[in-house]
Amino acid sequence: MGSDVVSLHRSGVSVVLGMRRNALPTVLHWGADLGEGHLDALVTVTEPPVPHSALDTSTRVGLLPEYADGFAGRPGLQVLRAGRGTSWSPRFRDVHVDVEASKAAVHATDPDTGLGLTSNLVLEASGLLRMRHRIINLAHDPVWVLALNTVLPVPVRAAEVLDLTGRWSRERSPQRRPFYDGAVVRESRRGRTGHDASLLMAAGTAGFSFETGQVWAVHVAWSGDHVTYAERLPEGHSVLGGGELLGPGEIELAPGESYDSPWLLASWSDAGLNGVSARWHDWLRSRPSHPQRPRPVVLNTWEAVYFDHDLIRLRELAAHAAAVGVERFVLDDGWFRGRRDDLRALGDWTVDTETWPQGLHPLAERVRDLGMEFGLWVEPEMINPDSELARAHPEWMLRGRETLPPSWRHQQVVDLALPPAYAFIRDALLALLDEYDIAFLKWDHNRDLIDVAHGGRPAVHRQTLAFYAMLEELKRAQPGLEIESCASGGGRVDLEVLQRTQRIWASDCNDPLERQLIQRWTGMLVPPELIGCHVGAPTSHTTGRTHTLGFRASTAFFGHFGVEWDLTRASDVDRAELAEWIALHKRERELLHCGRMVVADSADPSMTVHGVVAIDAATAVFAVTSLATSTGSVPAPIRLPGLDPDRTYQVETIGQPPLYSAPPAGWVGADPIEVGGRILLLVGLAVPALRPETTLLLKVTAIP
Repeated sequence: MGSDVVSLHRSGVSVVLGMRRNALPTVLHWGADLGEGHLDALVTVTEPPVPHSALDTSTRVGLLPEYADGFAGRPGLQVLRAGRGTSWSPRFRDVHVDVEASKAAVHATDPDTGLGLTSNLVLEASGLLRMRHRIINLAHDPVWVLALNTVLPVPVRAAEVLDLTGRWSRERSPQRRPFYDGAVVRESRRGRTGHDASLLMAAGTAGFSFETGQVWAVHVAWSGDHVTYAERLPEGHSVLGGGELLGPGEIELAPGESYDSPWLLASWSDAGLNGVSARWHDWLRSRPSHPQRPRPVVLNTWEAVYFDHDLIRLRELAAHAAAVGVERFVLDDGWFRGRRDDLRALGDWTVDTETWPQGLHPLAERVRDLGMEFGLWVEPEMINPDSELARAHPEWMLRGRETLPPSWRHQQVVDLALPPAYAFIRDALLALLDEYDIAFLKWDHNRDLIDVAHGGRPAVHRQTLAFYAMLEELKRAQPGLEIESCASGGGRVDLEVLQRTQRIWASDCNDPLERQLIQRWTGMLVPPELIGCHVGAPTSHTTGRTHTLGFRASTAFFGHFGVEWDLTRASDVDRAELAEWIALHKRERELLHCGRMVVADSADPSMTVHGVVAIDAATAVFAVTSLATSTGSVPAPIRLPGLDPDRTYQVETIGQPPLYSAPPAGWVGADPIEVGGRILLLVGLAVPALRPETTLLLKVTAIP
């Protein structure tokens, strides 16, 4: 075995590859920065012993785990080449590595299977590791790629595994378990990311939390079928990994063709989940495509009017929206030809002349005259069988057999891998963008893909690439256009769709109690400025719960703030209070959308504390939220993470005061108080006993 290593290190993170003679490198270390000295020793000091009843030489996990190399877990690559009497199990050799600054590319070939491999590793300035593989067919006959997963090792001290699950209107629910031998495998076969998709698979030291512990976490950046997993073997190998979940025959490579796995985005931190989250957020914010201007306050019409489109009512709604400070007015479902309910007309993307005899111009012009941008809801990938498009082109409905897939919200899917269907939908959208000054598209996707095929083979891969291509074409045609990824709420949230969109809709549920946790766990991956968070009506459309405006607005406060409420029916008092919340959000927007998101650990599950701290720790905003009644009559002091221990801060309450169950602590509601950062970090503040489902907002400012 050779002793050479390749080391990448940035922002407190090291990734060290160990070179092996005529074999793929191994990842000797992914975690804390080891510096530059004596790294060759890693090869020797991490050499595992040879146990009884095992291979005669020690085994390590290669950069792409290989069954032919003795790895007994999930192989990184599975292929099938019909009609050949050669090996079916890849074993790559002829390895060479190119290193440039914080990037490494590993190239290898396997003559037995006729395959070439390129593995790319990029350690970003934030310390986030991005990694993917490319497989190339070097032979003269086709090969089917069955799986190509990207895997990283984690140490045995990673004792617990955390992932997320969910459903419509209850996305991103955490679940945690010991990291036992075996595999925790999360597969999504929904044709989109999925409401139940695990945005992260995290392994950490025992008891890791938001603020403490070492955590290793990965995310598969892909908007179609995918797998994410954690696996531990008795031989001592522990890995996190994932990739695209491919159907039989979905990827066939002709001679010379290649297939790229999705990027695996890997974050390590010794500061708990907050540290893991910060690396993802920092990388997203560093991209040239990240939104640069303040996120405009939105009003979306869905829960205000549903399908009842009436110009007079909508103009009145727009006037009220502008009066409270809304900056973008979005017309939701119901504007296109024949659309009166969810039974018909998807695919007929022209304005309904009965409801809108002058087109959308009277509304769009009124919106712009009031100083707002105009946005529009679309669902381009979908089609109703009861539509002019379906009657003209039934062959454009995606299916796996002669009969259609099971209906979902009365709709089917347009086969965007068919060039004529793709061109028709694209041109219909471009026509709308050309005719109306549309600043924003709310792009919906209201069903899973079930039993779908193109050319007799599973279709999700090609459908996903076609979706990406259409987004890219629209952005090239209209560079200033912003697009939201909405899929029945949070059904398409991932970091690949966010390469082409400017925000995600976290959930169709605007109930602030549900949203508290949905937004917290979505925010582990996605920074708040990219998460749509709206103030709904007093009584929630999805749960039937009724909440104060203060709780609804304070819950939406940190994200891409919006309103989804019929303001024409709101009282003058409510509209005035909403205007105050919007004004406060705008004053704090730069901090909220550029600072470091933090969540405080809490021993009381009824109380949560989260906030955003400026990168220089000079200012912060925190939310102290009572989710339910507590078993204790006196709340424990709340700590404020992320501040500078050596500074003195001024602490004050902001926003509408919440309701208290008992007289508040003496400092609450009085003049601002001065407290040392170390006290705020380690001891905390006494807070009032809040009534359930209320939030207290705190502004913290360093004293020069």
